[in-house]
Amino acid sequence: MERFFNTAGPTIPADHYHIDLLHRLDWEEIQHLIASKRYFVLHAPRQTGKTSTLLAIMKELNSKGDYACAYANIEGAQAARGDETQGIPAACSAIARSIALYLNRPELLDWYQDQGGRLAVQDQLTGLLQQWSQIESHPAVLLLDEVDALVGDTLISLLRQIRAGYAQRPDFFPQAIILCGVRDVRDYRMHQEGAEVITGGSAFNIKAESLRMGNFTEEETRRLWLEHTQETGQIFDEAIFPELWEDTKGQPWLVNALGHEVTWKNREARQRSRNISRVDYQQARERLIYSRATHLDQLTDKLKEPRIHSVISSILSSEDEDKISQIKVDDLQYVEDLGLIQSRPTVKISNRIYQEVIPRELTWPTQVMIANQEQAWYINPDHTLNMEKLLQAFQQFFREHSDSWSEGFDYKEAAPQLLMQAFLQRIINGGGRISREYGLGRKRTDLLIEWPTDPEQGMYGPLQRVVIELKILRGSLDSVIEKGLQQALDYTRQVGAEETHLIIFNRDSSTPWDQKIWHKDQMLDDHNIQVWGA
Repeated sequence: MERFFNTAGPTIPADHYHIDLLHRLDWEEIQHLIASKRYFVLHAPRQTGKTSTLLAIMKELNSKGDYACAYANIEGAQAARGDETQGIPAACSAIARSIALYLNRPELLDWYQDQGGRLAVQDQLTGLLQQWSQIESHPAVLLLDEVDALVGDTLISLLRQIRAGYAQRPDFFPQAIILCGVRDVRDYRMHQEGAEVITGGSAFNIKAESLRMGNFTEEETRRLWLEHTQETGQIFDEAIFPELWEDTKGQPWLVNALGHEVTWKNREARQRSRNISRVDYQQARERLIYSRATHLDQLTDKLKEPRIHSVISSILSSEDEDKISQIKVDDLQYVEDLGLIQSRPTVKISNRIYQEVIPRELTWPTQVMIANQEQAWYINPDHTLNMEKLLQAFQQFFREHSDSWSEGFDYKEAAPQLLMQAFLQRIINGGGRISREYGLGRKRTDLLIEWPTDPEQGMYGPLQRVVIELKILRGSLDSVIEKGLQQALDYTRQVGAEETHLIIFNRDSSTPWDQKIWHKDQMLDDHNIQVWGA
């Protein structure tokens, strides 16, 4: 059976296309830290290959014969929440079972079940790791996965018991311990009764390093897909690879999910003699976005976290300078560590698929509840979109519903931009495509509508391209229009659109709606731009 793109669970090299797992991190640095008897952190966003990498580290260390290395996933202890009397025994049981499995040490599991489990919970983990270290002929190395899934007293106790044995390494405690999770230890937040929030850094101040496992590089992204070509002989159109990189920026789950979608979910592509075209890829991308797959669903669920909310809402609104100045540096780093944003050269959503999925998911309830708006109303006899008619309808919709519907958004700071996108998505869905450009401090949101003018060819025939630039009125209207016209024209030229609209939202509740709603044509460098007030 041929190998395939992996979208669930650890990578199995015999079954899955993969990049050398130890190549994805500084393996020389990790070996040095282990040899130096250090305890450290390896963190990365979900579904980027952490578990697969830890398993590869364990296999490599054990194959050399210098260490006795075991991997353990302690996520099961999360069910205990802050109850350390339940959480610590669950974590210890998982660790003992893993050591017994990977290192053939059933006597350690027997010891824990007969004796170790009787110790006070504050000593169980320390006792277990001491016992393990003493029965091994080589220094013990523990790879502890999903540590940040634990909370409260369970997590505090686990970190402090590891810290308590630190001075006894390597004869009576593991030579090295790697804590692995989505977050760095500094971002562990543990509420303890009668105390303020305790951070992981204070409970685990023996950490030597914090290593982050990143996404695939552009070259690795291409190489992974070409493993399919080498395995099956099936050819990818070269035009796919630049789009694949912009869509994913190397996020491993997205790269694999798109590969699976284009080579397997597309039944015609299962005939390996059939080349994969750019059209095949674009169709696969749309299917993946509309599928609301587990990874993307978890992504949008994360948006409810207060620390994430503060960053993402500022990026979506693009305009609120007061809000931007209040963002904490630690929160920016935290959201970047989760893989949701990139901070260089500017702060923005980390890849093109996330850029589309995040506003789409935030507006989904609104979009499906918008009534009395049918796509057919806005289509001209030549199959083009009648943008004037559509934007007039939006002005009326915004006038009638903006106050009540904005209150329904978790992201109220970006309510005008999100309502505009929900309205457009309601009309465009199933016919055309909306691309979005926004970022922290850009002071605008750029939308590009691509609409097929030949129903038979659809998105793969001739397209009507329309730019819609969204801005919030701050200061003088003339100044906002002047700046907005230039920004809209620059974006129009960048994407090769034929039609441009600038929408300016007035959020001053004291301004009457009759003054907020207006429409006029403006010329800039011989280009007509329609300007709308809302």
